Amino acid sequence: MSLTVKDLTKRYGDRTVVDRLSFGMPGPGVYALLGTNGAGKTTSIRMMLNMLSRDGGEVLWNGEPLDISRCNVGYLAEERGLYPKYALMDQLLYFASLRDVPRAEAKRRIRYWAQRLEVEEYLYPSAPAQTGRRGLLGGSAQREKPKRPDQLSKGNQQKIQLMAALLSDPELLILDEPLSGLDPINTDLFKGIIREEIEAGKYLIMSSHQMATVEEFCTDLTILDRSRTVLQGHLNDIKKGYGRVHLQLKTEEDAGPYIAESGAQIVTRKEFEYQLKVTGQEQANDLLARLTRAGVTVVLFNLREPSLHEIFVETVGGESDA
Repeated sequence: MSLTVKDLTKRYGDRTVVDRLSFGMPGPGVYALLGTNGAGKTTSIRMMLNMLSRDGGEVLWNGEPLDISRCNVGYLAEERGLYPKYALMDQLLYFASLRDVPRAEAKRRIRYWAQRLEVEEYLYPSAPAQTGRRGLLGGSAQREKPKRPDQLSKGNQQKIQLMAALLSDPELLILDEPLSGLDPINTDLFKGIIREEIEAGKYLIMSSHQMATVEEFCTDLTILDRSRTVLQGHLNDIKKGYGRVHLQLKTEEDAGPYIAESGAQIVTRKEFEYQLKVTGQEQANDLLARLTRAGVTVVLFNLREPSLHEIFVETVGGESDA
């Protein structure tokens, strides 16, 4: 299987919001679509899924136009799509039926994902505790009604939405801001599920502002800025292209004067911990020699490639939300 996006274009009047986006996934893995707010990421995803019309371009799955009736796609939208007043179980069974999952199998999968995502209490409410009034009322106590989305926290609604995306066991899984608003525990829970999907040989497209998370999972990426592709390729190759010019330094004394003498640039400083920008190995070695001669105790000295956060900020010339 393979996914090919070629010259995807969207215009609203005179304004182009996606300008000839192209990328490919020749095999399973994680592809990241990154960009500032309004760069065209979500619009691109919706065009890929035929949720929005295109003004140009094509999307191919295994050489044929991508059609969700033939390609099993799971989609976690940035704007969550649950019906707030309807029972969760009814909605999940309905979403599964849209993907032709037999009802019995859908129930089995819902049970599995409810356990994995720790939301069983909202889908399988237990009977209330028995009280002395039961005899007086003459009959068994009523069971609680299943929870509705508007009764859940944002994080638990997100879990239900992810479950809906996974119920069909999709070949292609598209995650738009999957970790937005999650606490650290649930973030780790979601990450574990994403890793399982990767290990199962799925195709994943991820859009996120959380650069550290994208870097943890993705192999290839496209960065969009104001509708256009400004950087694209394999993450390791992109990093190598920037070189090892970022230096992490931690000392037990003030290293500021020696950093200034070496010509290195201080990016951030917290007490005696520094993030520095250097021209390369030679300047880094010069700084280390100056510190050693001065008797400054060096706790950490790490010359490294840039992080994806740093690449993103440098590429688009602004602040990311990571």
